[in-house]
Amino acid sequence: MTITCFIRYRLDPAKLDSFRLYAQNWAQIIPACGGQLVGYFLPYEGCNVEGFGLISFASLAEYEAYRQRLKQDPAAKQNFKFAQQEGFILAEYRTFLEAEAQSYLSLVSAGQANDCRHL
Repeated sequence: MTITCFIRYRLDPAKLDSFRLYAQNWAQIIPACGGQLVGYFLPYEGCNVEGFGLISFASLAEYEAYRQRLKQDPAAKQNFKFAQQEGFILAEYRTFLEAEAQSYLSLVSAGQANDCRHL
């Protein structure tokens, strides 16, 4: 069973460029530490204070092992420090989700995940 860590961020809307850089940094760090990065999402239209990050794992045990590797990774430590220094993340909330295979994985395997005409 794949689980996805869904992270909801409350952001300082004046510092979205800093959050964008933070997200770009994770694109290298997360896979290197064992997570499957689904993506980071920044505000585009509407609410400008919420951002999201989604990272998948084979199990909760895999997530825990990832967290231990993340704590030791120099680039991860630097990215956390960057977030603290810049203050663009005002709050962070984590929820763990299980994907319904028939609604998600079937689209990915068919190569249609980015084409909403097939939903």
